[in-house]
Amino acid sequence: MRFAQIHSKLIPDKLLHSPEKTYPISSFEQISTAQQTNPNYIYNQELQQQLAGKQLLPDDLTISIEEIQEHFENGYLIYRKGIHLEKNKPICIRCGNKDLHFFGRFPCARCGEDCLYCRKCIMMGRVSACTPLISWTGPDQQLESTSLQLSWAGSLSDGQQTASKRVVQAINENKEQLVWAVCGAGKTEVLFEGIDAAITAGKRVCLATPRTDVVLELTPRLKKVFPNIQVASLYGGSEDRHLNAPLTITTTHQLLRFYQAFDTVILDEVDAFPYSVDESLQYAVRQSRKTLSSMIYLTATPNEKWQAECIKGKREYVTIPARYHRHPLPVPSFQWCGNWEKGLQKKRLPRNIIQWINKRLDAEKQCLLFIPKIDKMEKILPLIRLLHPKIEAVHAEDPKRKGKVQAMRNKEIPLLLTTTILERGVTFPNIDVAVLGAEDRIFTESALVQIAGRVGRSAAAPGGEITFFHYGKTDAMIRARKQILQMNEEARKKGLIDY
Repeated sequence: MRFAQIHSKLIPDKLLHSPEKTYPISSFEQISTAQQTNPNYIYNQELQQQLAGKQLLPDDLTISIEEIQEHFENGYLIYRKGIHLEKNKPICIRCGNKDLHFFGRFPCARCGEDCLYCRKCIMMGRVSACTPLISWTGPDQQLESTSLQLSWAGSLSDGQQTASKRVVQAINENKEQLVWAVCGAGKTEVLFEGIDAAITAGKRVCLATPRTDVVLELTPRLKKVFPNIQVASLYGGSEDRHLNAPLTITTTHQLLRFYQAFDTVILDEVDAFPYSVDESLQYAVRQSRKTLSSMIYLTATPNEKWQAECIKGKREYVTIPARYHRHPLPVPSFQWCGNWEKGLQKKRLPRNIIQWINKRLDAEKQCLLFIPKIDKMEKILPLIRLLHPKIEAVHAEDPKRKGKVQAMRNKEIPLLLTTTILERGVTFPNIDVAVLGAEDRIFTESALVQIAGRVGRSAAAPGGEITFFHYGKTDAMIRARKQILQMNEEARKKGLIDY
């Protein structure tokens, strides 16, 4: 798309009635951010619905360019550069990418030039040098202050109640708050009163998570406890794409389309891949917040930097050091298993691994065995199947992944080999867990704490064993065990566990 700038006003080339020189939008040094709002103009409410709190490409909209321009000239929306050039260095305004490696060029039919585009966020539609990002500047959709919306008959533990109050306070005061809660502490329930307080005050709330499967799990739960409001569920291919709801549950990727939309953003699993390593997703979360807003972070495993900030008083945080069933977290035991990879080349497994598996097969107790790499897992599976034919293996690229996890839940599988894909987000009520090759660098402190957190989650079976089989202890293993012990000690001091 090309624009002319006449009297400081951008006009798309398709709508020009006289020959004017046109340029890609990124070529203008300065562009007027908004026209004066015309209070007598009758705006299109469908366009308001699609654009409010968003930054969208023209192709994302179902409205004609003529009507879009009419709204722009009457002060109801703005055009922003999709790519900004700063000292001839490109910056993608949608995802914040500055890495030249993630920019490319293509012969663009819309501007007729060899057009620069961002490859970092191309999965959300192509942002190029001639692409405007369109945002709503007209009146917000009114979210009325209402009576309490929460419909939940459950109760919170003492630890959950303390955290819930801190969440409500942060939301009311537009502050940031970290909820550091052990695996299985019931973080979702801790959010209910805070979400209710925000919605009752007429605020827009976003609950974001790095993974689609968590969005799919949380959506029905939140709809059940907030039955009288609209809840938008956003992920790749979602039908709620243009739904402007009081409560939005979304993947962090989808936040690339939002711009100053939410009064409260709740980020679940702040330490999880890919959010933890992708600066564009972190940028998207920041952009999605209004200037005056609250931010709630949830995690069982904050990184070392955040842990240090908490200890030094540089970050507001609250801990939930115990699970609701008032039993301590199972503490990992370390078992040396020798050079297991060398043995695997000769189709042999460490003796103590075989003993660990046989003990659980004999007791008919389900278990998970974490393996660091897919190729190693594929070599291990036929060896372990000699012990029981129904043993299965699963990884992220497995097309039967969901079926195998469900079969494990149905107790049709006695032992499931897995990569770190099952380190979080799944609950099996009564299992033991082991890690083979715990010394591998993929098993970070965070990953090992999460893996240990698969054990003892159920009130009916709050115990269970977690074992790290290794060919040499690592700092990550030691820190993970120390973190679990510290949480148990804190829980005892606060009277949150009984044993």
